[in-house]
This record gives sequence, C-alpha cells and structure tokens, in this order.
Amino acid sequence: MNRHNLLDPRILTIADLVEEGAKRVPQIYNGDGGAEEMTTVRDNVEAFDRYKLRPRILRDVDGTDGPLGFAPAAAHKLAHPDGELATSRAAATNNIPMALSSWSSESLEDVAAQGSGNPYIMQVTFFKDLSVTQMIIKRAEGDFLLAHLVYCELTACLLVAGYKAIFVSVDLPVLGRRLNEARNDFTFPRHVQFPNLNFPKSEGGRTPSPEEVDYDPTIIWDRNLAWLRAQTKMEIWLKGVYTAEDVEMAIHHKLDGVIISNHGGRQLDGVPATLDALRECAAAGRGRIPIAFDGGIRRGSDIFKAIALGADFCFGFLFGDWRTMEKLVLTLLSSFSSKVSNKP
Repeated sequence: MNRHNLLDPRILTIADLVEEGAKRVPQIYNGDGGAEEMTTVRDNVEAFDRYKLRPRILRDVDGTDGPLGFAPAAAHKLAHPDGELATSRAAATNNIPMALSSWSSESLEDVAAQGSGNPYIMQVTFFKDLSVTQMIIKRAEGDFLLAHLVYCELTACLLVAGYKAIFVSVDLPVLGRRLNEARNDFTFPRHVQFPNLNFPKSEGGRTPSPEEVDYDPTIIWDRNLAWLRAQTKMEIWLKGVYTAEDVEMAIHHKLDGVIISNHGGRQLDGVPATLDALRECAAAGRGRIPIAFDGGIRRGSDIFKAIALGADFCFGFLFGDWRTMEKLVLTLLSSFSSKVSNKP
C-alpha cells in the first residue's frame, strides 16, 4: 500500500508540517526556536546529512519494528485546541509510547485515558519546591489516595494514570536563555493552563509559566537520585545525558536508561548535535544500559541513522491535529522501513 495516499498532499513530511504550521500559528507562539543564537537547534537537524547510508542486499528484513515514540513537549494547546489529548490519540492509534511533559496543557490522567495499552512516560523536573515534583510522580504512578487528597477539586484525578516510567530532565538547573521568545514577546495565552502543577496560583488564578518558577540549581547524583527512588517504583530514566562520563555515572547509579538529548537546543546553545553526542554515549553504554535519543528527527532515515549509531529507541517532537499526526507517524515508519530494507 502506498501510505502517501493517506496524507494531505500539502503535508508529506515533517518539514511540510513545520511550514504549514507556521502559516497557522502566530509567530508569538512559535515553538520552533531555541536558546541564544539557535546554533544547536540548526545543528541537530543538519547533523543527519553528515552521515551517509551504506546499503547491503539480500538480507531478511521482514517484520521490522519501528522504534519511535513521542517526546515530551510543553503546552500542545499552543498548536491545536485538543492539545495533548490529540497527541495521545495518535500514539494510541499507532501503538507507540508517549512521554508527557510536566508542563502539558492537559492533565496527565486525561492524557493516559486516551491510550489503548501503549506505554506512557511522565517527564519531571527538579523544582525548588520538591512537593510539586513529588505530586506529579505520585499522580503518574496512580497513587489514588495522595492524588485525591491534594487534588480533590479535580475530578480528572479520580482516574488512575498508571504511567510506566519517568524521564527526569537533568539539563534544566536553570531555564535556557531563549532570545527568540523575548524578541517575539512570547507569553502563554489564557486558554493554556498547566493542570499537572500545584504551584500557588498567581493573580487571576493562573498557574505560573515555566519562566516564573524556580528550578533547583543544586541537583547532584547521590542526593537527588536517592530522593527519586524513595518516591516511586517506576523506571527512572535520565533525560539530557550528553557525555560518556555521565553515561558511566548513570550505569554506576543503576538507572533504567538514559536519553541523549540537548532539550532540542532550547537550553544550552553551542553544544554538539545530539546525533554527534550519541556516538560517544553509545560507545560507553552499549549493552550496559538502554539508550534513547531525541533531537532533529525529521525523516525515517534520521531514525535509521540514530539506531545505526547506537540508539535503542528514538523520540520525536510532534503535535497538532491527531489525524495529521497519525498519518505522519505512518509516513515516518514507512520511510524507516524502507531504509531497514536496505540496511547496512
């Protein structure tokens, strides 16, 4: 079957989606930016073109898996009124994992309720107020009593979330300096709320935005990982690992996995592309710890290259109308399968 027949002829690739989305989403809400001069944002994408494929023939490639999931990203309602609910439906339809941001614009319970047995992962951050981080973890794990006691006013919390793992963002001791957002006078519109966070409400009853809260700049391996393990029985993966030395530290601390990520270039500008960092990290961790990857994925060949360079799994950043996302996931996986069919 030609899966392209399923698609809007204007949107056949992720690049098409970005271009079409830019026409519909006001510049002030454009999330396709990054830190400082956005050098790393560009390099994340361009790095894939530096690696070429070396195909082999007469190989059995029947029944290949598509190692792709949705990466956590804040406030999907900036792109579509259904927000993370639409993303979750697309993940469920394609039976792929979805990682949800703490800064999602839909509750973690409602997002998981859209699923159909596909895995859900909760992204968390070390806030200075650790009770906020703790509550997200308890709700994700399905601690009904604690969630109900603290969030009794939210009927959504009567649902048991049952997430499988947490992704702990460790590249966020402070928020990145995002100059493009300042130039665009970026602000979250009133319809975008953050129901997973129990920060004190600001005037007008709004949850503070990411720029208005305090992250913990004192996080360290021993203390913070011990605290995490005391909170949950879920798998703990570190998101934002970037060097062989930190892969070794993750193995030493018996983490369940690492995600090679530079926050999409939105935190520290000037670091290498994640694909380049992956080579170093995979060499250190191969066979010793699961390695996932995100950053710059636009094509099925990008997924293939990341897997060939040592990733066990890839997470892509995508949100919008769920039918469009469903079709694009099919396109990515179809493109990936075509590369596997000519695998090196």
